[in-house]
Amino acid sequence: MPERKIVECVPNFSEGRDRSVIDAISRAISGVAGVALLDVDPGADTNRTVYTFVGEPEPVVEAALRAARVAHELIDMQKHSGAHPRMGALDVCPFVPVSGVTMEDCVALSKRFGERLARELGVPVYLYENAASRPERRSLADIRSGEYEALEAKLAKPEWKPDFGPSQFVARWGATVTGAREFLIAYNINLNTRDKKLANEVALTIREGGRAAKDAQGNTIKDAQGNTVKVPGLLKDVRAIGWYIEAYRCAQISVNLVNYKTTPLHIVFETAKAEAEKLGLLVTGSEVVGLLPLEPLLEAGRYFLRKMGKSEGVGERELVDTAVRSMGLDSVAPFDAEKKIVEYACRAPAPLVAMKVADFVDEVASESPAPGGGSVAALAGALGAALAAMVGNLTVGKKGYEAAWAEMSALAVESQRVKDALVRAIDEDTAAFNDLMEAMKLPKSTEEQKAAREAAIQAGYKKAAQVPLETARICLEAIRLCERAAAKGNRNSASDAGVGALMARAGVEGAALNVRINLGAITDAAFVADLAAKAAALVADAEAAKDRVLTLVNASIGA
Repeated sequence: MPERKIVECVPNFSEGRDRSVIDAISRAISGVAGVALLDVDPGADTNRTVYTFVGEPEPVVEAALRAARVAHELIDMQKHSGAHPRMGALDVCPFVPVSGVTMEDCVALSKRFGERLARELGVPVYLYENAASRPERRSLADIRSGEYEALEAKLAKPEWKPDFGPSQFVARWGATVTGAREFLIAYNINLNTRDKKLANEVALTIREGGRAAKDAQGNTIKDAQGNTVKVPGLLKDVRAIGWYIEAYRCAQISVNLVNYKTTPLHIVFETAKAEAEKLGLLVTGSEVVGLLPLEPLLEAGRYFLRKMGKSEGVGERELVDTAVRSMGLDSVAPFDAEKKIVEYACRAPAPLVAMKVADFVDEVASESPAPGGGSVAALAGALGAALAAMVGNLTVGKKGYEAAWAEMSALAVESQRVKDALVRAIDEDTAAFNDLMEAMKLPKSTEEQKAAREAAIQAGYKKAAQVPLETARICLEAIRLCERAAAKGNRNSASDAGVGALMARAGVEGAALNVRINLGAITDAAFVADLAAKAAALVADAEAAKDRVLTLVNASIGA
């Protein structure tokens, strides 16, 4: 099943003191269906509030626009003062890819948002970071130089023509900067010292900007133009300083990781740990401030499992737990994954998956038509993929299988991906059926209503056929994983690979039956023919793959 598309938006509004304004903007954001407002962080000294919300792309853009409309009514930049640099009522509005979307997708979102904001409110809008229209506008600090007070003069210069909206000064609003950037992780590493100078020494060594170069006498070295010569730090896209936190009674290396895809979170931890040890210090744990995406934790979990000589192909929860324990992310406060991981904080309910096994079986056995065969087929495939992962994990580290360790670890990782997709399909199949039922309830009193209802029903049947077709395709992947496990995995677990193939084979045919039963109600002949052919091909491929697995298994167990 396709990964859910999640975008983070972090608008900064120039109001941090008036609670009525802050709350009005919050209500505008949280009032959009499909958006989760995760954090509201006002600052009285900065007179600025940072909002963090997530959701699918279109609802996120809508929420940002609604918030901007409220700010347009309630914030007057002519009266604004604060410690933080700013140039507009909605000062900056970045869009950040979290899952299922690319940076290019977020660039397109920011441009769509900027164009609509400028058109609807008549205000100047600039693009920055990955959405920048020219290199000199990539940096927020460069665009915002001179702040609100210099904006009127800046707008009169041709080189500062906004990307969207008028070049005229809008006194109440100022100007807005929008764009797309990577997820910024605020991350602090704890040391067994209270000396912030030692913490800062480590920070200077690891941060990308490094430190000023010194001569033998300790004087700062300048180049021919009088600029300070810098010694680069070890880690790209890392900003860091050292400080002391009285509440924790320890010094910390305070890190802003501006691109975890360039420098992974666990590499920041491991590098800081190594550099601290050179100074006689110990890292005693770390903390994430705010939220972070799931992927850097999964990557960290796999990294630490590799260090232990273990298979990386364990479940998502175990990977997260391994990362938390290995980096001491719960050392100063509990790490609540449901609140700290963006995807968990905004994930859609999965009522069937959340059930106990006995309750799920009882629900299937009830008179309700859903969950039905489609959900059960997805569960069968998920169990097949899980058994493939088990065989891989039982092979890694076992004597006599050294040559297969790397391949079986990779197989286990892939099997976990397939298993997770099929677990999601358990609820997705029932959701598709429920959507179809809702379409059938639409009014049909007028000809227009009848036409709309029929279109919705046809769309519902198509979705109800497409979801199990995708289930069947992924179940076939599970059989092929079982085949690889049977061929090179631990022979003592050969029967598990065979059972996995049989379960996944049932998943393919069961899902294909659900495709076929929905095709009968669809009037689009080309669509019906296409899906029927695809379903039949998947069933045939699954039967052949299952037979190959059983041949390998029977040879392995001597039957």
